[in-house]
Order: sequence, then structure tokens, then C-alpha cells
Amino acid sequence: MYQWILVAAISNPWAHQITPSAGSAEAIGGYAAGCLQGAVALPEHGTGYQILRPRQKRFYGHPVMEQYVLDLARQARKMGLPDILVGDMAMAKGGPFSSGHRSHQSGLDTDFWFKFANKKLSAKERNALKPLDMVNFQKNTINSNFGPQQMTLLKLAAQDPRVERIFVNPPIKKAMCDQFSASDPAWLRKLRPWFGHSAHFHVRLHCPVGSKDCESQKPFPAGNGCGAELASWLNKPAMVSSKPVANPMPDLPARCDLLLSNKKP
Repeated sequence: MYQWILVAAISNPWAHQITPSAGSAEAIGGYAAGCLQGAVALPEHGTGYQILRPRQKRFYGHPVMEQYVLDLARQARKMGLPDILVGDMAMAKGGPFSSGHRSHQSGLDTDFWFKFANKKLSAKERNALKPLDMVNFQKNTINSNFGPQQMTLLKLAAQDPRVERIFVNPPIKKAMCDQFSASDPAWLRKLRPWFGHSAHFHVRLHCPVGSKDCESQKPFPAGNGCGAELASWLNKPAMVSSKPVANPMPDLPARCDLLLSNKKP
């Protein structure tokens, strides 16, 4: 299995791009079949945040995403939260990862850990930091790690109008429904249940202005998602995050081939 992943990494040209492409910033294609022109690199640390695993160089994004991360971190700091930990964003030119994420290809996806940093961490510490699960997989419920700080960060993240949706583990969605559904805030419907998001949540932004070839996602069902839709997820056996497997190479827009060849799309 791991030899297969290694071969996939070697044969994936997107994994070897170390500098963003020239040109104005554009998210091209879909979240799971696209690329990124004119990416910007999020600094490794700043007010209210620190980047995880900087050696992987997955800290690129569309400028709208970079600004979203900076804004969220400042808001979290104002709310008295410790530094937030920023996980995978995109690679220098976007495109598919060799394993793990199927999305994160157009610079509009970012993972944020539910775990916080209570001190300034070195790059070595951030490269080796272990995630902290928020879910009891035997009972399919949240565990004691998920508390007010995690709820505050998730609420702040979802309230931003730039956010299209946020993926969370089903019991985390239920916890947020139990806490906030009585007032039925509009942001609550953005929290979409999806297995595998037990130690982090995955923010996805709308296609930004100026990205004419960005493909929007289909709208999710009406309502806050706290009823039958959520129940259908909670009735399934809880899934523990599996070991990473090699990703198949998706069919990418023709403009993405031009990015690889360093030609102007």
C-alpha cells in the first residue's frame, strides 16, 4: 500500500510544484478537480494562528482564502482563544494531492484543527504535532475534548459570508445543533456532516469574484440540517479516519495543463 502511495507521489507533477504560477489569482475548475493560478503563501505564523507541518508546503491558497484565515485568527484572538492551528490548504499551483484529500485543489479549502496551541511552537514541533479526536467512535458522540472553545471557533468560522460550507464529523454537527438550533442561525446550515473530520473541520469558500472558470458546488438541502438529514448520519456506524490511500488523478481543466507548463492560461 505505502509503495503504491510513494509511486503516486513521484508520478504526480503537482506535488513537485514549489512556486506559484504567474498571473492574477484564479481558482480554476472544481474543488476536487482543479488548480490555482497566482496562489499566495500564508506566513507560517501570525496573530492568532500557527501553520501545521510546514515542511509539506501545503500552505498556499487563493488570496481570498489567505485573508479569511487571517481574519478568523484575529477574531479568535479577540474572543480569548489560544492560537488556532491551520492544517492543509493547497499546494503552490493547487492540483491534486498524491494521497489523502481529494479536494483542496483550487485554493479554496483549508483545514483547522480543533486542538489549539497554548504557546509559540517551533517548526519541528508543528511538524510532529498529533491531532486530538473530538469523537467517541464507539458511541458515535462527541467526547470531553469538544467544549466551549471548539464551539466558539466553529461558530466564528461559519458566520463568515465567504464560507460555502464546513465539513464536520456527524456528532460534532449534532453538538452544534443541540447548542444553537433553538435560535436557528443561518450559519448553522453550513455545517455539513461528513466522516473523517473528528480532529479538524474543513472550511470551503465560495468561488471568488474574478475566477470565471471556478466550478461552484451544488447547493445543499434547505433547512439547518439538524433533523432527519443529521439523524441519517448518526444512524450509520461511526467511521474512524482510515490510513491514507493513493488518489486517482482526476480529469483537470485544460488551463491546469498550462499552469504546469508555466504558460499563461
